[in-house]
Amino acid sequence: MKTIIIPTDFSPTATNAMHYGIDMAKAIHASVILLHVYQVPVSYTDTPIVLVSVEELRKEAEQKLEKLHKEVEHLTSGSIKIYTEARLGNIADEIENLCEKVKPFAVVMGSKGSTGIEKILFGSTTLTAIRHLTWPVICVPPGKVYGNGIKKIGFACDFRNIVETTPANAIKTFVKEFGAELHILNVDYHNKQFKPETPEQSALLHTMLEEVNPLYDFIEHRDIEDGLNEFAEKNNLDLLITIPKKHKLLDGLFKPSSTKQLVVQSHIPVMCIHE
Repeated sequence: MKTIIIPTDFSPTATNAMHYGIDMAKAIHASVILLHVYQVPVSYTDTPIVLVSVEELRKEAEQKLEKLHKEVEHLTSGSIKIYTEARLGNIADEIENLCEKVKPFAVVMGSKGSTGIEKILFGSTTLTAIRHLTWPVICVPPGKVYGNGIKKIGFACDFRNIVETTPANAIKTFVKEFGAELHILNVDYHNKQFKPETPEQSALLHTMLEEVNPLYDFIEHRDIEDGLNEFAEKNNLDLLITIPKKHKLLDGLFKPSSTKQLVVQSHIPVMCIHE
């Protein structure tokens, strides 16, 4: 059975992402694991002092998860299986460990907040964990609801090294699962990104994805991230797929100093898949 992992810190943003993930689980008949990762707060004076015992933290985490579990069961009338898991450790590491164990359909989380993708990507040690997480991560912006589901999916592509960097099977799986329309999105300005190999690369991509009948949209814009976001909003896309390694999102877009943060800026969910 398919499983969706939903990390939560019980914040409004995380709760909104949880509702999105639960509605998705209902639509595709998946089970849900609500994951809360807690850490031991330490006061750094001359000598580090543990402020709260691990046992107290564990009990508090489990109580909060149990309360959330009951709320979700009530909302779903028991139509999907809900599991909870409280773990002590590093957020990204524990997400990765749980993914290794259950091999989820996707990880669904808020794009902002203390356990959102924002914090995970800004940590130097957690950056490495997300880089190597091989399962899709769907980042849900604050206030976004699942609504009528995922009908139109955009895939951001630069037509470079297509065979080596495009997770075609993962993309096709998502498109088929939701019965969605797939749009291949390429952003350029006055053909500055056009290379001699571009036609061949685009033909290779079409061959890899032709069974889901992709549509092609060439966006004229000076800025890739702004171009993608504007197209997504104007054309009512429900999900935007990007490949972090390929597009160097982890090195550039997610730096705290950057104003062009695709995931944080986007008003629609963004799914990161590694090649």
